Amino acid sequence: MEGLTIAQIKLKPIHSFSRQHNNTINIPSLGPKVTRKVLFNPARVMRIPKSFNSVSASVQPLEAGRFDNTLPSKEVLEVWGNADAVCFDVDSTVCLDEGIDELAEFCGAGQAVAEWTARAMNGSVPFEQALAARLSLFNPSLSQVQEFLEKRPPRLSPGIDLLVNKLKEKNKIVYLVSGGFRQMINPIASILGIPLENIYANQLLFKSSGDFSGFDTNEPTSRSGGKAIAVQQIRKVRLLHYHLYLSWFCKKQKNN
Repeated sequence: MEGLTIAQIKLKPIHSFSRQHNNTINIPSLGPKVTRKVLFNPARVMRIPKSFNSVSASVQPLEAGRFDNTLPSKEVLEVWGNADAVCFDVDSTVCLDEGIDELAEFCGAGQAVAEWTARAMNGSVPFEQALAARLSLFNPSLSQVQEFLEKRPPRLSPGIDLLVNKLKEKNKIVYLVSGGFRQMINPIASILGIPLENIYANQLLFKSSGDFSGFDTNEPTSRSGGKAIAVQQIRKVRLLHYHLYLSWFCKKQKNN
């Protein structure tokens, strides 16, 4: 949950293998906005049977508070251009707000939950502990969540819809990987045209009465380091799809 000035970013590649090919993409310039955290993991996956390349990258702040560089660097453009899949965080990245803080404020516990959110972002408390503590402060019911979604539609970050459209035009797969909740992220995915199966996030649980009963701890994003695990899962799935396609392609070529 690092701080990030979106106008000033530095990409640090983690993994990259196999060949690259030209695949340029023009990224819309996003307005200068300070976000609290971001998960930016372009993952290079299957496109043609003779090439497979996977890239993971992290975004780090550069001189937070300055907005004199709103255009992406050549390095950033190359990473975007060579990626077949991109994973976005949601809160304070795809959206302007922290979803759990907004829901808590709607339910009357905004200040207390915001303080816990700040502690979680500082890394002083394990994410799963902070998540449970924040939810326990207001125990949102199913009806409250539904009312919140009706009265507080998501506020998308300026330019994110254009960016997602550009990625899809280039046949790049877009994922949403978040420590937020599916109930609140599903509408965002629908607005952006992202399939719901491309969401890796937490799940609020409710009793048959509609009362709050917790969250699904089986979701990788429900604990510290869970987003990285989710991205690895995505990469494994894409790699499996690639090998299946490769097998099919080889059989087809042999039969021909």
